[in-house]
Order: sequence, then structure tokens, then C-alpha cells
Amino acid sequence: MPTRTYCWALIDAIREEMERDPSVMLLGEDVAAAGGAFGGSRGLLDAFGPIRVRDTPISEEIIAGLGVGAAMTGLRPVVEIMFMDFFGLCLDQIFNQAAKTHYIYDGMFRMPLVVRTSTAVEMGIGPHHSQLLEAWVGHVPGLKVVMPATPRDAKGLMKAAIRDDNPVIFIEHLALHRMKEEFEDGEILIPLGQAAIRRPGRDVTIVATGLMVARALEAAETLSADGIEVEVIDPRTISPLDIDTILESVRRTNRALVVTSSLKPFGFGSEVSAEITEKAFFHLDAPVRRLTPPFTPMPFGKGFEAFLHPDATSIAAEVRSLLA
Repeated sequence: MPTRTYCWALIDAIREEMERDPSVMLLGEDVAAAGGAFGGSRGLLDAFGPIRVRDTPISEEIIAGLGVGAAMTGLRPVVEIMFMDFFGLCLDQIFNQAAKTHYIYDGMFRMPLVVRTSTAVEMGIGPHHSQLLEAWVGHVPGLKVVMPATPRDAKGLMKAAIRDDNPVIFIEHLALHRMKEEFEDGEILIPLGQAAIRRPGRDVTIVATGLMVARALEAAETLSADGIEVEVIDPRTISPLDIDTILESVRRTNRALVVTSSLKPFGFGSEVSAEITEKAFFHLDAPVRRLTPPFTPMPFGKGFEAFLHPDATSIAAEVRSLLA
């Protein structure tokens, strides 16, 4: 089977969907002539031309608004907001228009819109590019939120997102773009709202997202040498959340740790912790724990960011403490 990077898996997904459906188009800053700010749309302009692959003005509100209008009139746009930090510039279009159009018009309009965005967690480019704000969009009814952790999932979830008739926020960790994985050619569709058990275990359940999935697996490998078997769950979709898979795991392991690159207060980890506590309380042998960066803006510099984020060593230490 061929080996692909996370970034090329996404390009393949968009290319295949544009070939399959002429209503799919790509809009955003530098997505056409430059092939994407981070190379995430290379070759698509040459393949499909400037009508379907369009550079836009440097205005996130215009980009999101173009996507909303295009989706309402029968197209399937993929729009790129370069960093999730820039969502503050287009929240009205996303929260009040894209998320609510199907509802307020009683189904008269569909909203098959994908908002592709990224976080530069641990790339060292500072507080305006390194925020992971999945809790913002996960809080809004009408939006689906996706965060793939592997190249194969990136392809399968992107294809599913493009085919969905609802607005989907597709979050990429730029630090994963060079991650490689061997997987099959051809059609790959991963249903939205379906978690993956990355590693089975019996002692502790770790729920990890995005960049933290690989680190949780590394920690689990280290702990296994000491006879501690950790189950690692990757939700893949933040909303709708596959809480049933998480609960089933916790009812077997009796302990849970949520590991994210986003912050602890009012975050994704808080939601998972609340769901577990409400629905599996009597199966717990210890309180649910959350391991996140501290509640502070991200500093410039890879070393500073790496110091603040969970790594395999800190995850393993948290698991040992939880078992103790």
C-alpha cells in the first residue's frame, strides 16, 4: 500500500471529491496559484481551473460569507480560514448564518459547507496562530466539528465532510501535516461522529484529540512495559461526540484521563469529563482527570510551546498518579 502524508491525504480527498462532484469548489487565501499557504491545495488549480479553485481577498468574513452563499445556492464549497485564531473575524457568518440557515428556513436551504482551518500548536509562531478553539464551534447547534489525528482519517473525514449537507468545521494540526501513514488507495469514507479505539486496554481510558493521540499511544507503550494497559480513544469528531464508545471503555477500565492541546477551563475535556461523571459515575474508581496546557496565551518559540503542552512523559506520569 502507498504511504502518504497527512497533507497529501487531504489534497487527495479534495481532488477526488471535485472529480466526483462538479459542485465542489475551493475558496480561500492563497489556495489557488500558491497551492495553499502550507501546500494544502497543491495541484488543484491546474486540475480544475480558476473558477472552482479561487483565491480570495484577505478577509475572513468575506471568505466565510462566500461559502455560505455558495452553499445556499447549490454548490459544495470548501473554504479555508488559514488559522483558527482568525475565527473572531468571521464568527457571525459561521455561528449565525451557516449554523442556523437550515433551521430558520425550515429546511428550505441546505448548508453543505466545509470550513477548513488549522492550529499551529507547537510550531512556535505565537499566540495569534496557536489556539485550538474547538470548544467555540462545538458549542453551536448546527455545526459539526472534525479533528483528524492520522493521514487516513484526514482523507476519510474530509470526504465525508464534503458530502455532508450540514456545515462542518474541519480542524487540522499543522504539526501533523508531515505525518506519514501507509493506507489503501481508492474510496475511504469515515462517518462523522464515530470514534476510533487506537489501542485496547484494561486499566485506564485516555481520550485524546488531534496531536495528542500519537503522544497518548507513545505513553501507553511505555506504561505497557510496567504492566499498565491503557486504552486510547480518538473521538475524531468533536461534535457530534461519540460518547457511547467512551462510556463503554470507562465502564471497563474504571478510570479516565482526557488529554488535549486546548485549554482546560470550559473546554472539550470539561465536556467529556462531565459526560463520564453523569453517565458512568458508579463505574469510576477515581475522579476523571484532564491534562492540558496551562491557562495562558501561547508564547513564541517551539521550545516554550513544547514545554507547556502534554507529552508522552507527562501523560504517563498522569496515568501513574491516577492509578495511585
